[in-house]
Amino acid sequence: MGRPVMQWQLLSKDPDRAADFYGRMFGWTIDRANALAYRQVRTGAGRGIDGGIWPSPPEGHAFVQLFVEVDDVAAAAQRWTELGGRLIVPPTELPDGDALCIAQDPEGIPMGLYRAKA
Repeated sequence: MGRPVMQWQLLSKDPDRAADFYGRMFGWTIDRANALAYRQVRTGAGRGIDGGIWPSPPEGHAFVQLFVEVDDVAAAAQRWTELGGRLIVPPTELPDGDALCIAQDPEGIPMGLYRAKA
């Protein structure tokens, strides 16, 4: 497997405002019809990747994050830390069956490790 980037995520101090801005700017469809009320972004382009908008914690920063597909989130997270990265959110199974963890590389750049439900 080539480990493609499967999704992007924008973390925002004001996710409703960000959703309104990007929806109006680019004509993206943004909805919260999922178990976590996550703001899912669909570009409608038929190519490229879709994404989402999530609230940044009060002490956090606004930024864009990529999610890379892996076969086994726990094994990828272990390898990540062995290579000098650190985990921000440990491997987690989401209500819809997807799994992910959020990590920082040795320079502090955040990245998501992601496995879609079977």
